[in-house]
Amino acid sequence: MTKLTRRTILKAAAASAGAVGLAESTRAASSPNETLNIACIGVGGRGSANVSGLSSQNLLAFVDVDEKRASGSYQKHPKTQRYLDWRVMLDKVGSQLDAVVISTPDHTHFHPAYAAMNLGLHVYLEKPLAHNVWETRTLTNLAREKKLATQLGAQRHAQGNMHRVVELIQSGAIGKVEEVHSWVGGSRGMPPIPTDKPPVPDTLNYDLWIGPAEYRPYHPSFCPYGWRFWWDFGTGETGNWGCHILDIPFWALGLTYPNRVDAEGPEVDPERSSKSMHVTYQFPTSNQKSPVELHWYHGKPAILKELGISDRGNNTLFIGDKGMLVCGFGSRTLLPEEKFKGFKAPEQTIPDSPGFHNEFILACRGEEPATCNFDYSGPLAETVLLGNVAYRTGGFDWDWKNLETGDNKGAAGLIKEFYRAGWEV
Repeated sequence: MTKLTRRTILKAAAASAGAVGLAESTRAASSPNETLNIACIGVGGRGSANVSGLSSQNLLAFVDVDEKRASGSYQKHPKTQRYLDWRVMLDKVGSQLDAVVISTPDHTHFHPAYAAMNLGLHVYLEKPLAHNVWETRTLTNLAREKKLATQLGAQRHAQGNMHRVVELIQSGAIGKVEEVHSWVGGSRGMPPIPTDKPPVPDTLNYDLWIGPAEYRPYHPSFCPYGWRFWWDFGTGETGNWGCHILDIPFWALGLTYPNRVDAEGPEVDPERSSKSMHVTYQFPTSNQKSPVELHWYHGKPAILKELGISDRGNNTLFIGDKGMLVCGFGSRTLLPEEKFKGFKAPEQTIPDSPGFHNEFILACRGEEPATCNFDYSGPLAETVLLGNVAYRTGGFDWDWKNLETGDNKGAAGLIKEFYRAGWEV
């Protein structure tokens, strides 16, 4: 592969589209009712759900390196063109597309998104948006520069209970909020290190699966799914759930970038993500007109036991100066309950979502931006990824404008990572 530069992308587009240049602004469909031409990159696993969510549109092309894992989507859409390599797909049909949906492992989010956006294509991208902070910021800025419709796959953002939680916090139901605790249960992480070297399945193009990451021999413990718990490919349980769960306080409190990140947990492994973690983020401001301390836990936080609060069905605790709110994706309770007996909920101000995938379709047609567009979800994803950086290298002051980690040079090395030869940007 030649170096992935603007010139390379432009040359590829011209070759496949009769010298069509890069789009510099939103490619909105000419009619609000026009069907979009969409390519889906990664159509097995989570990708199959995105294929289903966008099946009302013209799914022009599928890209997947694993024929077996993609077989379900292939069978449901037998007429859709199939490709192994997204670069070939963009060469062949890029000029015919309106949008690209990317549902690949974390380490292969950035390159196809970057190429597609430079061709003026709208992008739906699975969380946590990218594999590192530099990639995330680059895509966020590029989307804004080119006025593209974007959506991060934080699907729970569309749920009505999420809306009601945001309305409660923003109405002042529990007063000023300066402390939040969010968590995900379980202890996934630290998979066994492989000792055998099984052959690559005939249905898998493993070199394309590795993509920009440092090459290591194939093993089923990280491909097709266990990749999530290997730092070279995934972002651990924090990357897996952080964008879903921290979406709640981010939205409710109008958060953007922290200025300090600290973390603690088990001894750091250089290759594998941990089974537990506690990250503390300091935000200098919020819509509460005050700083906010946000805690993220992989594991059950001790404060729940201290306060006698159940984690059943819950993942976030807001602490205000007039009360507390504990909630999950489908539950919410004001505390102490006796104080809020007879409480009248604020008027509903957040409209129902037309459907998370439909938000993206409408945005591509030139209507309102999707609710998890990159201007909102980019800072959210960066914050999630910064938690991993702090756990792996120690705490740091965060200069979000310049992507600098103060005196922590080890942290700086994880903000932008190595790409193997041929995948440089």
